[in-house]
Amino acid sequence: MSSSAASAAEDYTQNVTAIDASQARINFTPTTPALYVDVHYLISGTPQQNFRMTNNAGTWQKTVGSLSAGTVIDYWFTYEKGGPQYDTPHFSYTHNSAPAPVATPTFSPPGGTYPSTQTVTISTATSGATIRYTVDGSTPTASSPLYSGPISVPSSRTVNAIGIKAGQPNSAVGSAAYVIGTPVATPTFSPPGGAYASAQTVTISTATSGSTIRYTVDGSTPTASSPLYSGPISVPTSRTVNAIGIKAGLANSAVASATYTIGTSPGCVQPDSPSFGPNTRIFDPGMSAQAIQTQLDADFNMQKDTLTAQMAPRRVAHLFKPGTYNVHDDVGYYTSVAGLGRNPGDVVINGDITVDAFNESDKGVALQNFWRSAENMAVNPSNGTNRWAVAQAAPFRRMDIRGNLALYPASYGFASGGYTADSRVSGQTASISQQQWYTRDTNYGSWAGGVWNMVFSGTPGAPANTFPNPPETTLATTPVSRDVPYLYFENNAYRVFLPSLRTNASGASWINGGTPGTSLPMNQFYVVKAGDTASTINAALASGCNLFFTPGIYHVNQTINVTRPNTVVLGIGYPTIIPDNGVNAMQVADVDGVRIKGILFDAGTTMSQALLTVGPAGSSAAHAANPTTLQDVFFRVGGAIAGKVKDSLIVNSHNTIIDHTWAWRADHGNAGTWGWNEAVADTGVIVNGNNVLATGLFVEHYQKYQVIWNGNGGRTIFFQNEMPYDVPNQASWMSPNGLAGYAAYKVGDNVTTHEAWGLGSYCFFNVNPSVRAEHAFEVPNRSGVRLHNLLTVSLNYMGTITHVVNDVGAVTPPGTVPVNVVNYP
Repeated sequence: MSSSAASAAEDYTQNVTAIDASQARINFTPTTPALYVDVHYLISGTPQQNFRMTNNAGTWQKTVGSLSAGTVIDYWFTYEKGGPQYDTPHFSYTHNSAPAPVATPTFSPPGGTYPSTQTVTISTATSGATIRYTVDGSTPTASSPLYSGPISVPSSRTVNAIGIKAGQPNSAVGSAAYVIGTPVATPTFSPPGGAYASAQTVTISTATSGSTIRYTVDGSTPTASSPLYSGPISVPTSRTVNAIGIKAGLANSAVASATYTIGTSPGCVQPDSPSFGPNTRIFDPGMSAQAIQTQLDADFNMQKDTLTAQMAPRRVAHLFKPGTYNVHDDVGYYTSVAGLGRNPGDVVINGDITVDAFNESDKGVALQNFWRSAENMAVNPSNGTNRWAVAQAAPFRRMDIRGNLALYPASYGFASGGYTADSRVSGQTASISQQQWYTRDTNYGSWAGGVWNMVFSGTPGAPANTFPNPPETTLATTPVSRDVPYLYFENNAYRVFLPSLRTNASGASWINGGTPGTSLPMNQFYVVKAGDTASTINAALASGCNLFFTPGIYHVNQTINVTRPNTVVLGIGYPTIIPDNGVNAMQVADVDGVRIKGILFDAGTTMSQALLTVGPAGSSAAHAANPTTLQDVFFRVGGAIAGKVKDSLIVNSHNTIIDHTWAWRADHGNAGTWGWNEAVADTGVIVNGNNVLATGLFVEHYQKYQVIWNGNGGRTIFFQNEMPYDVPNQASWMSPNGLAGYAAYKVGDNVTTHEAWGLGSYCFFNVNPSVRAEHAFEVPNRSGVRLHNLLTVSLNYMGTITHVVNDVGAVTPPGTVPVNVVNYP
């Protein structure tokens, strides 16, 4: 389409506003709504930049970064009006540096465990700033106590502080947690937790003379008012015993936990201190920072490249024992970074845990920053902001960011994330160029940004529910959640912590004294390493073991069968299970409490019926009190190998929680592994069980329905989808009801109750742009079936979606502009 000069200045208004010292936003408001607006700009010393602007309630916007005081931007626009497009004259803007925020306060001595009262000095590097502080863990404000000199910390508490100076934004919140008094030694149990044929008499003891022990036998966390231990206790049936040691003048011990399974023969007998294999790096604070950094950098250089590492077989995990580390970790493909503390503050990184558009081939965008994770650490970012610019399958869990969090590339290019859970960010979390993001049970200082679909549940500090302008969907609580099982190191032993179930949760589980739950010793886990087969894995399960998968690729020639209630299957470093000869990779019985976390299922080259099945067809047991959870469980069809599977995930068990999954049929990858006839898969997720909850459901590119939901009482909080790119023609892509294309999210015709919030489906039919889908969401018209805040987008106008849900919602227009529906019906 050709351009002509702008017909009149009254066609539009434009301006540039400073956001902060290094960013400005270019704004263009057409008098007549435009299908698109492009901005072109020149900054001294850089080539011309051209961008399609983002429509925000009729004003088209583009944020420009990396500015300094006095930087001059020469800019002009191309805009659509009634079909033709027009060019504006050039305009000029000189950036006036917005004042930098006050430097975040620091504490001396830093937070930590001390035997006696500490005198704490708080300071900020900003000259002339005052400091306001709190000692009860609350967020300080301008009316909090004024810091005038060192303060006494005589008992355990968290001190928070902000810096304030007229004419500058307040600092981020500085925080230091002090534990005063040598803690009582953690209690121990004799015999230890495990599987026993008959009732056990259990003795609990602590090495701290003169201390008392309080305990529980229902799995709850003991307190000073729990039963007093006075002698051996009987454990006649299966249960979890927890205990703490208490002594005046000392800090309480950590919670000790032992799970006893009564009525079975002792089966799982594994080492207490196993080898985690050659691809797991375990760092200790006694190691030199240089030695740690050298290893981190070597791993990153192997995992960073989008072109060569994205589909490579290399897998790695970085695990940090409790302590403080002055390092930075750039996180590449198939890399898990995690702290080994009971809670995030036990491992402190003075540096950064970073994902960015690292490679020249990325061209400044983070649309393929898949398969990497960060978990269970506190981070003091080196420049005040930690960057986590990711796409799908890159969870950010149990993180304590003591500063700001940037979810977009430093280049401001697009990103396609993302997921945060059970975390805290003291400063601002900014999504900016992220297309979509879901946050669960997290505490934010504040939030900025929104492109298409930003969803929050149980997140204090989240923005208000304002969809579609801006496109924020906010639920006050998460109806049911249970955070992930995780490995930790305490008292010179490894254990796996099992967080408790939460209902109507809000905020991170660990904010007020640690995550409630129980734990298991490593001697109850079979550690899966290179050389293990389906036979050895199934034998371990049959003996009563849980599974701990280390980083690697695992081909299985028989189905992995999980049949025991409360079995834990935990992976680190993206362990990848590939079924051979058409077997189903894993199936779970219809039992209580199975937890599967951190596994990538990759379809084999012979057609399987499913990669993971939860419960057999017709499952009928209720599991509301102790559901099965699937967390950070990912599915891939094609890309690395030419995978084939009918349906990736089938959920038949009631009350299952699907917490963050990405089911992906490849749209790129190794030669010969992707394409309509190479990567073959009907459906990503099928839900047949009742009262199933999905929190963070990402499903893309499957060849028929992306999601089929047949169970009643289902709920989804956040759904992200792209329809298949590679549909060859319309005739090959017609749904059984005769409509053009397949819906992305189909609720079964017999369903009477279903509810979902924050749903986005996009099309990009680049192989044949004449292809269309009649609608993205297909649901029965019943009062009990309700959808909230949903949208469709045609990316670069490659094909169309005619309606959003059933016959409601307009056809997707050109210009990569969303069509929004706030409520249906």
